[in-house]
Formats: sequence, structure tokens, C-alpha cells
Amino acid sequence: MDSQRVAATYWVETPYPLEQAAEIIAGEQSTGTFTKVPGESDALKREHGAVVEGIERLEDHDAPSLPGTVAPAGHDGRYHRGRVVISFPLHNFGPSIPNLMSAIAGNLYELQQISGLRLLDLQLPEAFAQRYAGPKFGIEGTRRLLQVYDRPLLGTIVKPSIGLSTEELAVMVEKLARAGLDFIKDDELNANPPYAPLDQKVAAVTAAIERAADATGKKLMYAFNITGDWDELRRNHDLVVGAGGNCVMVSILSVGLPGLAHLNGYSEVPIHGHRNQWGMMTRSPHLGLSFTAYQKLCRLAGADHLHVNGLDGKFYESNESVTASVKACTEPLFGGYKAMPVVSSGQWAGTAHATYNAAKTADVMHLAGGGMLAHPDGAAAGFESMKLAWEAAVDGVTLEQCANRHPVVRRAMDKFGKAGR
Repeated sequence: MDSQRVAATYWVETPYPLEQAAEIIAGEQSTGTFTKVPGESDALKREHGAVVEGIERLEDHDAPSLPGTVAPAGHDGRYHRGRVVISFPLHNFGPSIPNLMSAIAGNLYELQQISGLRLLDLQLPEAFAQRYAGPKFGIEGTRRLLQVYDRPLLGTIVKPSIGLSTEELAVMVEKLARAGLDFIKDDELNANPPYAPLDQKVAAVTAAIERAADATGKKLMYAFNITGDWDELRRNHDLVVGAGGNCVMVSILSVGLPGLAHLNGYSEVPIHGHRNQWGMMTRSPHLGLSFTAYQKLCRLAGADHLHVNGLDGKFYESNESVTASVKACTEPLFGGYKAMPVVSSGQWAGTAHATYNAAKTADVMHLAGGGMLAHPDGAAAGFESMKLAWEAAVDGVTLEQCANRHPVVRRAMDKFGKAGR
């Protein structure tokens, strides 16, 4: 692809010929509208028009996937599907993520000639790397801070998500830190609530972490949820760093990609990127965008860690899709820009094998909320069960064999699942 163009790959469904639908999308998202207007010269279109680069035909369908589609006169009832690649001149919007989104994912979703549309992938020119610094820590930097290598980073999510006082939270964190956990994150539901203000939480939790570190020699990484309006992000970040904190978390869809880039401009610690709300953008296979495309923008904007859902988890998503998301985060972008994939939701020791067998890498952060905190023998045992299960998975030892050797894994199986899950 031309170094001065952005290429977007779409899955398209339409009652029109695919070629016509592709041209409609290209026109709507660059120089055209529903009718020719004065000034839309051939020279202007050559300079600024989006171009249909390729069409791969897929199977037809006998009904529209989305409501509101207007079929052409004499329509035969068939809805044509295909993969369409459209390129956009970089000079239409420049290396700007907000304005890029207007081009590649703007009004095209509302076109009445389109009965299904999904952004599958993006090819971005080097100019974006010159504009956006990308992750400052990523996989290697996070491992370096924690001094944990050759295995996944293992941790948990604060549960109950809402309602713990700062004192109760500090007691929990210190106990888990003393048990050897690598990582704990705030739940996305809990950022700076009136009942437990962030400044009080940061003071209590960082003190608990330091007490545990003095006793064990290992400092836990804690991702404080600093999600808020843009003017709050800097204040919250500085609050965490000033107290000795070593990670901040934001809900990316709440602060937006520009908000994430804004935070990355001054962040001194890893940014843990949570993707809550993602389901509304991707759950329908006939609408929205794929994580493969979206994660590239998140990495550009500075996410060091990115949630990818979990295999055999509690949320809707196929294992194939989760696996693709894990691999996408670790694919080099502009020669670097790797982000740590965060596997979570419904996880426990028994999901280590599925994760490793699918992703073929230990470069993941594997988080279990209930699957660690609710272990019958306590959270420390939950952590140990996950660590042992991962060692078994990497060594080619089955979960059942691991459980036969380690009662703590057997107890996890009895509580959360069964052999082979």
C-alpha cells in the first residue's frame, strides 16, 4: 500500500452489486455525497477521493442483517457479501486518530444501501508512528518492572467490584501482595466514587503494598482506575505516581482514543487499557469493527496492556476470536508497539491450558477475579493453583495430571470446573 494512504478492509453486505456499494462507501467517506455537487471535479477526486483497491466475493444471503436497508428497484432478494479494501489519502485527515476514525468508521455505517458492515483491519502509514509514541512499557517494560520472566503475569481483580471501604481494600491488597501475586487491578466499575475517593484509596493501597514489599522483597503492580474527564486524568495520574504507584488504568471507550493518547503524553507508569463497553461495538458479526483493527489504534494511542476477554470465559466471544485478539496485540506494529494481552473474565486455573494451547505464548497477563479470590483455600491458594496450572500447560502436563500432583489445583477443579475444561 502507498505510504501516503490508509487502507481499511471491510466485510460488506448489500442488496446492490458489491462494486457499486464499494464505490458508494468510498465516495461518502471522501469527496462525494448522494448527488454530484459543484466543485467535485475529476482533479479533486483524483487528489482526495477514496479508492476501491480490491473486492473478494463471499456467499450471498437471502435477508438483510441490519434494519433500514433500501434495496434497488427490481431487487432479486439476494444480499451480496464480500471483503472490500478501500484506501484513503493520508492528506485528507493527516496522522490524527480522531479524524482517521471519521473517515474509516464514520457515516458509512448509516448508508441505506448497506445491510451489513464491519471494519476488519487497518494498514497505517509510517506517519502515524511519527505522530503517536505508542506504549512506553508494553510487554518488556512491564516484565522489567515486576522482574517476572518466562511465565504469564498472574493476578486478580478487586472483588466485590463495588462497596469495599478503603480500609477493607487495603487489608485485601496486603494479604494478596504477601501471597506473591504479580498484579491487581481495580474493577472498571470503581474509579473515584464518593464513598471511597481515589485519593484515600491510593494512600491506603500504596501503603499496604509497601508493607508487603518490605516483608517479601517483591512489589506488586496495582492498576488504579483513574478513568474520568480529561482534566481529571492528569490529576489522578499524578496522585498515583506521587504516592509511589506503578500502574494506572483507564476504560478506553470512556475516555476515548484521544484521551488515551493525552494520558500517554505524560504517563510515567504503564497504562492498563480496559475495553469495557466493547461488546456493543462488536458482538454482532454484521456490524461494528473487529478487535484486530481497534487494538492497533489503542496501541498507537499508548495502551501498554489491553484486555482481550478470556477463553472459556463468562462473556460472549468465541475462543477463536479471543485467540486472534491475543495474537494481534503481540504482532509488531511499526517495528514495535507491542501491548501485553490481558486475559480475563471467568478465568481460573483450569483455563491456563486453553489459553496456552490457543495462543502458544506465555506473554499474557492472566487475571482471575472469583477464580482466584474464591478458591476454597483462599486467594493465595487461588494464585498458586493458577501458577501451577500454567507451569503444567507449558510443560505439556495435562490439568488432570497437575491436579493429581497438587491438591491446590484439585480443589480449584472441584470448585470451578472439571478436568479438561
